[in-house]
Amino acid sequence: MSKRAVLEVIALDAEDAIAAQAGGADRLELVTDMAADGLTPSVATFTVIRAAVDIDLRVMLRLTDGFAAGDVDRLVRTAGELRAAGADQFVLGFLDAEGGVDLPAVERLVAELDGCPWTFHRALDHAADRDALRKQLADLPGLDTYLTAGSPKGVETGLPTLLAEAERAGEPGYEQQVLVGGGLGLEHVPHLLSAGIHGFHIGGAARPKGWDHPVSARAVEDWRRALEGL
Repeated sequence: MSKRAVLEVIALDAEDAIAAQAGGADRLELVTDMAADGLTPSVATFTVIRAAVDIDLRVMLRLTDGFAAGDVDRLVRTAGELRAAGADQFVLGFLDAEGGVDLPAVERLVAELDGCPWTFHRALDHAADRDALRKQLADLPGLDTYLTAGSPKGVETGLPTLLAEAERAGEPGYEQQVLVGGGLGLEHVPHLLSAGIHGFHIGGAARPKGWDHPVSARAVEDWRRALEGL
């Protein structure tokens, strides 16, 4: 039996979350402010969404646009508040001025998460050296996923990189699940599945009317069917 693909959908509120779950999403990425590419939602928003659905929630830890960590003390406090409210999965990723991973910031935050599973997000696509970054993070506790398009420009450009990296699955730095997102289209799905990639992340694709409108359960269902090969 083939491995079931994971479908993660961006949710901004409980309405999004309920629609995404109804459409067949396995997991939600919780963010606010998509104009800044997704920042940390409030504890209140997390609490409402957690009460509305029973699928996994990964909460973004990011205070400002861009990939600099910014105020790490505040990030650590925010993570602690979310954990106290019941959050147990997270999304984060920070780069330094040279495009390398900001290891001190990541390590401080991961220590606060205390073993919770987390995704290193698309900061990977903006790193000076993808391979070096993955090897530096390889042994951090809780890291189980990389969200990546293979390129800062999106999946259409990054597809060759994603396919090449998929062939390295299991090597040091390549043991984590790849979650493909960022300009992901249904047309990319067969290529990714055939390469052994089983993680898919959608935001705008779940909102046919745009970001000013909620997630469409039907749009999510279309993706679920595509991932099942239906």
